[in-house]
Amino acid sequence: MGQALTFTIIFLALCAGSTEAGEVSVDPGDNGADVIEDTTEDTDSRSSEVAVAVEDLVDPAPSLAELPAIPLADAVTAAGGAASTVTILGTDVEPGTAHRLSWSATELFEGVPVSTPVLVVNGALPGPTLCLTAAVHGDELNGIEMVRRVMHDLDPADLSGAVIGVPIVNVQGFRRGSRYLPDRRDLNRYFPGNPNGSAAARIADSFFTTIVSHCDALVDLHTGSFERANLPQIRADLRNPDVMTLTQGFGSMVILHSAPAVGTLRHAATRAGIPAVTLEAGGPSQLELTEVKLGVKGIETLVNTLGMVKKRRLWGEPEPIYYRSSWVRADNGGILLADVSLGSTVRKGDLLGTITDPMNNARTELRSPYSGRIIGMARNQVVMPGFAAFHIGIQTDEAPVDEIPDPSLSHDKEAGGDYVDGMSE
Repeated sequence: MGQALTFTIIFLALCAGSTEAGEVSVDPGDNGADVIEDTTEDTDSRSSEVAVAVEDLVDPAPSLAELPAIPLADAVTAAGGAASTVTILGTDVEPGTAHRLSWSATELFEGVPVSTPVLVVNGALPGPTLCLTAAVHGDELNGIEMVRRVMHDLDPADLSGAVIGVPIVNVQGFRRGSRYLPDRRDLNRYFPGNPNGSAAARIADSFFTTIVSHCDALVDLHTGSFERANLPQIRADLRNPDVMTLTQGFGSMVILHSAPAVGTLRHAATRAGIPAVTLEAGGPSQLELTEVKLGVKGIETLVNTLGMVKKRRLWGEPEPIYYRSSWVRADNGGILLADVSLGSTVRKGDLLGTITDPMNNARTELRSPYSGRIIGMARNQVVMPGFAAFHIGIQTDEAPVDEIPDPSLSHDKEAGGDYVDGMSE
C-alpha cells in the first residue's frame, strides 16, 4: 500500500490524468513487426543477432571529423546573436519563458491517450539544449524527483540555452509501479524505435522523434533494478569527446566507462550525434533523498560547467574513473545478507556477503575476486543461483579511452558485445 501511494502522489504532483486499469496480461506477440525480443527476465543481454536488427534502424554515428566544429564544452561561448525560440510538441517556447507541455505516447486499451509532462525552460540567452529524462523504467523514482527539483530551480532570465525535462517517460509502467510496459517489454531496449513495430517500439519512436531530436546533449536518469541499488555514478562511453565533456561536468561523482547497449536511449542518442550519459543513483520503488540530492547537485554542476548558468557548487575530492567492472554472482540459492555497503573499498578475497539455505541452514560465502569498490549491490533478499549480487568497480591503471575493456571483466561469457551490466540501464 505504501509503495503504491508513493507512486500515486508523485504522479499527481506532476500532472493530472485519467487513472489506468490494473495490470493486464497481454500477449507480447507482434507478428514479426517488432525489432527487439522481450527482455522481461533477469537477463544480462540479448543475442548479437537481435542487436544487428536494431543497428539497422539508426543512421551510422558520425566520425570525429564529421562532428560539429563547435564542441559541446564551447557551445555557450560560441553562440552568437539572440536566443532562439524552441518549437516542440507543436508549441513555440519563446526565449526567457518556461512551459509545461504534454507528450502523448500511445493509447490505453480503451483508446484513451496516455500523456506525460514535458517541462521546457528556454533561457533568455543563446546556448545549447540539454535534455533530462527519467523513469524510462517506471519503478525508478529517484530520477523523477531530480528532474522536478532541477527544472523548478531554473530561472529562464539567467539561463543560456534551454533545458527540457521529462520526469516520467514510461508513464504506463510508472502508474503500475512496474519497470516494464503493460506488455512486459523493457522500453529501454527499443530505442530509437520503429513506427510500425510493437507498442514499445512505437513509444520509443515517438519519444525519440518528438523530444530527443531537439537535444544537443542528454542525461538519462536511472536506478538499479530487481532490488539492486547503485552508488551514484555516471556511465559513459569515454571514447567520445563530447560525452567526456558531459562526464567531467558533474563534479566529484564516480564515472564508469561503458559502451551503451544497443536499444538503450543512451546508445540511440549518441549514434544520432547527441552525446548522452546515464546517471545511476540508488534503487527502484522508493525515494532516496540522499541520492536525489547528490544527483541534483551533479546536474546543476553540469549546467554550470557548460556555461548555461552561473551558479557554482562546491565538491570534495574527485572520485575515480573505473574503466572496468564486474558482477559477483551467487553460486547457490538462499537468503543473501551483505557484509559490505555501497561505496565500500574491497580487496581481492574480502568477504562481500553470505547466502544461507533457509531449509538446512547451510551457509556459503561470496568473496571479491578483485580489488576495487562496490558501485552496485543487491538489497538483502532471497536469491537464485546466478543472481548478480555485487558490482565491483575494478582498480586498474588508466586505460586509453579508445581501448575496449577486456570482455572477461565486464561481460558474461554468453553475452553479446553490447552488454553493459544488464541490471539497470
